[in-house]
Amino acid sequence: MLKVGVIGGGSISEFHLGPYSAHPEVELVAVCDQNEHRLHQLGEKYKVTKLYTNVDELLANEEVAAVSICTWNNSHAALAIKALESGKHVLLEKPLSISMDEAYAIEEAVKKSNKILQVGYVRRFATNVGVLKKFIDANELGELYYAKASCLRRLGNPGGWFSDVSKSGGGPLMDLGVHMVDLCWYLMGKPKPISVSGNTYKKLGNRAHIENLSFYKAADYNAELNDVEDLSNALIRFENGASLFVDVSFTLQAKQDEISVKLYGEKGGAEIEPKLVIVQERHETILNITPQIDALGFDFEGAFTNEIHHFVDCCLTGKQPISPVEDGVAVMKMLTAIYESAATGQEIKL
Repeated sequence: MLKVGVIGGGSISEFHLGPYSAHPEVELVAVCDQNEHRLHQLGEKYKVTKLYTNVDELLANEEVAAVSICTWNNSHAALAIKALESGKHVLLEKPLSISMDEAYAIEEAVKKSNKILQVGYVRRFATNVGVLKKFIDANELGELYYAKASCLRRLGNPGGWFSDVSKSGGGPLMDLGVHMVDLCWYLMGKPKPISVSGNTYKKLGNRAHIENLSFYKAADYNAELNDVEDLSNALIRFENGASLFVDVSFTLQAKQDEISVKLYGEKGGAEIEPKLVIVQERHETILNITPQIDALGFDFEGAFTNEIHHFVDCCLTGKQPISPVEDGVAVMKMLTAIYESAATGQEIKL
C-alpha cells in the first residue's frame, strides 16, 4: 500500500486526487493547500483527514511515501527538491521548472535521493499514444524525420497565475507547448536537439473585452495582469537530421481553436491529434488506417488515470518511469532555447 499526499489544490489536482482515491493499492492520506476553504472541500470530497496549509508539515509526515506536486510552475523546483530530500517519491506536474538552473537542481536532487521522480507529461499516457507507440517501436513507420504540432486557441488566455510570468515562467509555450514538444520528441525516439529558432508575440493581450463568447478563466483571473506571450512558434533541429515545427497560442485572430499533431516517416505517417490515424503503403496503395479503439482522441481523464497508475507502480516496484527527470531537463532545454531565440532574434545552438 502506497500512502500518498497531494500538494496544491487547484483544478489540476482533482485529476490526481480522483485516480489516487480509486486505486486499490493507494491510501490518500494528506492534502496541502494555502486556501483553507478549498482544502477542506477537497478533504471532505476525498475523505482525507490530514489537511495542511504548510507544506513542510505534510513533508514531515513520515507515513506519506509519495506526493503529487500540483502548484504554480515557479514553485515546482523548490517543492520537488524539498520532497525528495524528505524521502518522498514525486510526481511533478509539467513543466519541470521555469529555468535551466532549477531543472539541473531537480535532476541532482533525484540522483542524491534515490527516489522516483516522474514528470507529468500526461499525453504520453493517453491510450491513442500507447497504440501508436507500438507501431513506431515495431518500425512500422520507419525513420521519423519530421513532425509538426499546433495547439492554437483563438480566445483562451486563462489569466490568473497562467498569465503572470513570475509564477508561470511563460505563456502558451510553457502551458501548451510543453505538451506538444514533449509528445512529438517522445514519439520520434527522443533525438538530441542541436538547434532552435523561435519567435514569440505579444500582440493581442488577454482580449478581456470580447463579449458573448466564454472561455476558461483561472480562479484568480485579473484582466489587468498579463505579461506573457500570445503566440509562440519554433523550428527545432535534431542531431539525426529530423526536425519539429511547433506553434501554440493563448489567443489568435483565428476562425476556431485548432489542435494538430502529425508525424512523418519513411515507411508511414500518423496523426495523433485530433484523432489517431496511421498512414501506410500496402501493395502500391496508400492506406489511411483508423484503429478500432475506444478513444481515438486525447482522453483527459483516462490519460491522467494511466499516468497515476504508472507512478504508483514505479513507486511500489522501483522501476523507472517513462517520463523521468532527464526527459524533463531535455524538454526544458528546448523551451528555454525558444524563448532565448525569440529574445535575441538568433538561432540557438544547443
